[in-house]
Parts: sequence; structure tokens; C-alpha cells
Amino acid sequence: MTTPWNHRCAQRMQSMKGSAIRELLKLTESPDIISFGGGMPAPEVFPIDAFRAASERVLSKHGKQALQYSATEGYRPLREWIARKMATYGIEAAPDNVLITSGSQQALDLLGMVLINPGDLILTEKPTYLGALQAWRAYQAEFTTVPMDEEGLQVDYLEEALTAGPKFMYILPNFHNPGGVTLSLERRRKLIEFSDRYGVPIIEDDPYGELRYEGDHLPSLVVLDSEICKNRPGRNIENNGYYNDAKPVNGNGRAYMRGNVIYLSTFSKTLAPGLRLAWVVAPVEVIQRCTVAKQGMDLHTATLNQLIAHEILTGGTEGDDFLKGHVRLIRDVYRERRDVMLTAMERHFPDGVSWTHPAGGLFLWVTLPSYLDASELLKEAIQEKVAYVPGSSFHPAGDGKNTLRLNFSFCKPELINEGIKRLGDVFGNAIEQYEGMSVKDSTPVLHTAF
Repeated sequence: MTTPWNHRCAQRMQSMKGSAIRELLKLTESPDIISFGGGMPAPEVFPIDAFRAASERVLSKHGKQALQYSATEGYRPLREWIARKMATYGIEAAPDNVLITSGSQQALDLLGMVLINPGDLILTEKPTYLGALQAWRAYQAEFTTVPMDEEGLQVDYLEEALTAGPKFMYILPNFHNPGGVTLSLERRRKLIEFSDRYGVPIIEDDPYGELRYEGDHLPSLVVLDSEICKNRPGRNIENNGYYNDAKPVNGNGRAYMRGNVIYLSTFSKTLAPGLRLAWVVAPVEVIQRCTVAKQGMDLHTATLNQLIAHEILTGGTEGDDFLKGHVRLIRDVYRERRDVMLTAMERHFPDGVSWTHPAGGLFLWVTLPSYLDASELLKEAIQEKVAYVPGSSFHPAGDGKNTLRLNFSFCKPELINEGIKRLGDVFGNAIEQYEGMSVKDSTPVLHTAF
């Protein structure tokens, strides 16, 4: 007999849905589609020459090692580089506090496997990153949300949500995906205070922290949490403020302070997403459990990719300064594209449509009048050869139907102008049609960015 495969699938698959973003990425293969859908970096900024030279050096000097199996934790020299990089942010970590993963998506999956039991409640911003929802639904998590505004998570609503007993909070403080906003310093401090008071840890996802185009750098949640750590009971003065059971690791520096924050970041937005290289910085016991989980998943992240990345970061003529110069280039390109998109939206979007003004990152968030459905309008937008991601994909409950996310990093300025003009026509026509159908229901309503 032929196997009825649907009946053989695990029950968890019932709660898992395909990625709207991944489906939209297929549209980018069509040259006539102007896509604001994916979170893709501009291919024009990929350091192809640096990759070519680094690949040749790696294969010449370390070819046998690069093509062999390697440690699950990751290539130690790369972990050491990441630890040094974290120190520039004020995050003190030893290499043993770092796990290299096959992209940030795997990091989210590993943390879900390690931390989530079926039915566990996870607190997120509203909206939040679609990839996290996808990863943790596989482990049958439930979600509770706290709304955002232009300053990020509205912490005034946080305490009530924490009384529900979430397993952890998931926060994107810098240039939020999809919202584009940045959590203010005052709210960061309040968030950490609540985390400490209620004993609810935080996963801080920071893929865009390097991509700031205006304003001052804000301290990470890890750093702010460490300030509280120093005053918690159990501090060991002789160990420089680190907890008694957080010993120095292999003589290579101090262990990561046992705090409430796990930190995630990636090379996808600064070097290239095709590397599939990201990392977790966490207390040693978390790293150890994630390592065991990763052993059962893929053994280790691609050795060759890790060695090439390390060679680019440390082995070129500019040494450790390579990334600084490359990030400056990326910032210049993306700042221009952000400004082009914002100017075009002011020119072409109709009254009643609002949007965020991101200080960095790759995205901005658009709110349409409440009576419009961004998913339905996407069909019309695609007919006009332009694409975006409907906002409901980023809401655990599927609401936010009048919202959408736009990416400004991928398209060149002239395409951004044309694509926003087309979207403005689609949105304007939809508003006019609604007003023509019902004058009463079209009474203007003030909308916030979210």
C-alpha cells in the first residue's frame, strides 16, 4: 500500500507554517519584480575579492583542516575573535562562552530545543521576528506579546505580561525586525530591572547592531544586566565580580558573568549571508547544552566557512581592521537607500498611511488604515511587479493585518523610487475604493506606527 504521509507526520507539524518571507524570496528570481520583501543585503557590497583571496590562503595553508570535521563549538580562533569583538561592546566573554551556529536561525532552533517544553509561554515584542516564531512553534511554545511604539517595547505593559510566567523574553533592541525601531536606553534599563525582579531571562537578538546610520550606540542588554549582576547576592569579589561557579576557562580569560541575558548575532549582515555563520554568547552551562543539541543536529558548522571568515577578519592586509572598513561601506550604501525610500514614501504614499524612521538596520514598518488588509493588497502589488511582506506574518496571533514590512537594503535607489511609487498607487487606489464604497466607514482614524 502507499503510505499516507500526512498521517505519519508528528503532531508538532500542525502548528508549523511555511515562511512567507522565503516564499517571497522566490519572486526575486524574476528580474521584473521590485522586491522589498526579503532581508537580503545588497550583493554590491559583498567583499568578493576578500573572499577569493581568503579562500586561496585557507586552502593553501590549512586545506586538510578546512575540509575535515571540526569541533561542534566552532573553530576556536574564530570564537576567540568573537570574544574580542564582544569586548568592544562591553560584553566580557571567554571563547567557551561562544558557540558558532549555522546562521541565526539555527541558534534560535537550538535555544528552543534546550529551553522550551510543550506549552511554555514565550514573551515577545508585538510584532516580532518571524523566524523566531517558526523555530519555537516547532517545540509547541505559546506566545504572549507586549506592544511597541517608536521607542521600542512599551515597558509599561511588561509587568502584567510577566505575571503570566513566561519562560523567557525574546527582544530585538537594535533596529527591530520587522519594526525598524530601537529600544531606548531608559526602556532598556527598565526591561533589565523587570527581568531581574521576576527572574525571567532574555534572549537578545542583535543581527543589525553594527548597521547604525545615525545617533549614538546604546549599550546592549547584556551589558546593562551585568551592572545588576555585580550587586546580586553570590558575587565573588576574588573572581572580579563573577559568580562562584563561573570559573575562568582554560586560562584564556574570565568566564561570562552569570546573568539573565543570552546574546545572539551573525555575520550574515556584515560579511555575507551565504556563509551561514552566527553565534551565541551565553553562560557556559547554556553553551554546553546547546552544543549537545547541535551534535545531534549537524555535528558542527561548516569548517571551511569558519576558516575563511576568520582569515578575512584577521589575515588580510588590514588585519582586524578589515571589518571596520567594510561596515563603513555598508552603512554608507544602506543609509542612502533608507533615505531614498523615506523620501519616496513622503512623496508617493497617500494620507492615512504611516511608517517608522529607522536609525539603522534593513527595515521599516508601514501601517495602513485599519480597514485595509496588506495580504490582500499584496496580490495587487505583485500585479504591479512590486513585493513586500504582510505584517500579520510577524504577529503570533496573526493580527496586524493592516501592516507590512519594507526592506530598503537590497534594491538600488532608482528601483526603490519606482517600487514605492507603484505601492503608493496600490494603497491610494485601495483607499479611494473604500471611500467610494462607504463614506461612513472611511472617517479618518489616527494611527500609530504599530
